[in-house]
Amino acid sequence: MPVDWTTDGMLADYRRRVVQNYLGEPLAGEAGWRAFRDRRDELFLRHPRSALDEEQKRLTPSLEYFPYTSAAVVRTTLTAIEPGDDLRVDTGGEDGVLRLRRVGRLSTPYGDLTLFWLLVYGGGLFLPFRDATSGHESYGGGRYLTDTVKGTFGRGLTLEGTRAVLDFNYAYNPSCAYNSAAACPLAPRENHLAGRVEAGELVYPHSR
Repeated sequence: MPVDWTTDGMLADYRRRVVQNYLGEPLAGEAGWRAFRDRRDELFLRHPRSALDEEQKRLTPSLEYFPYTSAAVVRTTLTAIEPGDDLRVDTGGEDGVLRLRRVGRLSTPYGDLTLFWLLVYGGGLFLPFRDATSGHESYGGGRYLTDTVKGTFGRGLTLEGTRAVLDFNYAYNPSCAYNSAAACPLAPRENHLAGRVEAGELVYPHSR
């Protein structure tokens, strides 16, 4: 299939702007979170390659989140584990079956999470989770803290050696939370948390 630069060029621009938002100043605290939200709203509500269609953009003044809380910033350690067999996750879309390799475990007040390496071209860190707000206040399929294949560097997850900071204020919805035409890998059972994560993005009220 030939490349349609009108379409694919816009997608490349969208991905570039995602990276710029995650790396943009300010980075710290509630001020950094609010600046990030403002830029993310601009991207979602204005860019032609966002997950929202034109009607959804018209209905959406801004994406909704739990209030910011410093309690959702978790400092922890990445603990090595036996990776075991790769997980295979069927996206149900054109990406087909994705392979996830375990990098290690992260202990949080909400429960332990596995950090994965997504085995696609180039690879990337991937940290999906589901919690007790899922299907109620937040998207039923769960949310992501990072997916570096898509340019989400820092903020939700930062690593320095084995030291890790998880900021659940940056938990965000996968594309399928907005439109059922999108397909995305969801959190495996080992990343289902019993506790409530009252931080990050709320369920999108105008999903298709």
